[in-house]
Amino acid sequence: MTTGLVVHGLRKRFGDRWAVDGVSFALEPGGALGVVGESGCGKSTTARMLVGLERPDGGTVHLDGADRLVRPRGRAARLAHARGVQLVFQDPYLSLDPRIPVGEAVREVLRLHGGGRSDTRVAELLDQVGLGPREAAALPRALSGGQRQRVAVARALAARPKVLVLDEAVAALDVSIQAQILDLLAGIRRESGIALLFVSHDLAVVRHLTERVVVLRHGRVVESGPTGQVLTDPAHAYTRLLLDSVPHRGWDPDRIAEDRRRLTVEESAPA
Repeated sequence: MTTGLVVHGLRKRFGDRWAVDGVSFALEPGGALGVVGESGCGKSTTARMLVGLERPDGGTVHLDGADRLVRPRGRAARLAHARGVQLVFQDPYLSLDPRIPVGEAVREVLRLHGGGRSDTRVAELLDQVGLGPREAAALPRALSGGQRQRVAVARALAARPKVLVLDEAVAALDVSIQAQILDLLAGIRRESGIALLFVSHDLAVVRHLTERVVVLRHGRVVESGPTGQVLTDPAHAYTRLLLDSVPHRGWDPDRIAEDRRRLTVEESAPA
């Protein structure tokens, strides 16, 4: 039986444009995979299809051999289906009910997924992400952005998923807070064996936390492989452009713009 998350030929169309066009990759149990590219490349749409927020127009998604695109019947089956892959959004404030203390928000996920409603389990989950009783009793607006993102991670973990998808989950945070959240996620992965899929435009994040990376452009995979190899010695011109676009000593935005124009012309030329 195939284990881990296996995506093959995933496709999604919006109007006359393929937002995701034949994306394939695999994430082994306990592994860490980065999906990178610029805005509009199909990263977030791919993530939303993995957790069932978007219906694919083609392709397959299997988790430990089970087809995740088959619509389960009945409430219990749907909840079991949802537990396989959980998503953490970029802005946790939008996914938290502003009227409910965060401890109750975590408790609701436990109740929904059959994990009980005990104060002990809520406290354990919040402690796992570095939060305590004071934060548990607070409303989301009373917490910092980093604390709210920790709550979002705790809620996702409450479902006991096999894969945690993080869609630009640290992009809205200050650099110092980003580092704290990333260290937290790395620790959770070591302790729990959960697999992590980082959807990000930030190559430094992906380089630091993943073993493998997939590079998307216009909804298609242009390069994939071990993270260190791809981000150190890229084979595709677009991956090199992404790396060159990161500001550094001697960085020349005019040259980057010219390289981008040249790549676009080459892609549009007849085969």
